[in-house]
Amino acid sequence: MDETVRRFLDRSLSVNVATSDHDGRPLVARAVAARVSPGGKRLTVLIDGRANAALVAAIAGTGRLAVVFTEPSTHRSIQIKDDNASVAAPTVEESALPGPYIDGFIAELAGMGFTEAFVRAVMEFDPADLVALHLAPADVFDQTPGPKAGERIPA
Repeated sequence: MDETVRRFLDRSLSVNVATSDHDGRPLVARAVAARVSPGGKRLTVLIDGRANAALVAAIAGTGRLAVVFTEPSTHRSIQIKDDNASVAAPTVEESALPGPYIDGFIAELAGMGFTEAFVRAVMEFDPADLVALHLAPADVFDQTPGPKAGERIPA
């Protein structure tokens, strides 16, 4: 990923993950935090594994994962895909990511009139149920609504 994409992703954005099971049924979940490694070669996304057990099982079985980052105030969106994603228990460092991430997301949405209580309710999870999804960005796409939606973003 180029520096512009990494800077965009390195913020508290709306993050959704998606995959499909072996029968092709789509599975989608909201992430509670995300982090891009230095250099952009690895992406870690945290989700509530218990609430999204079928999605976690599908990723573990197929390796397919798409992650969409959206800036709510502008709808600017970037999608990242990988066919070799993995599922793991989060490290201690990764387990600490949701607090500051959600605080940043609250700040992003406050300017749009959403209350802190609402955002915390939407992002609620049990820390004991966190699962880390790891992927190496294989494909990156602009998914911002408009004429460039779906275009590949060159690395």
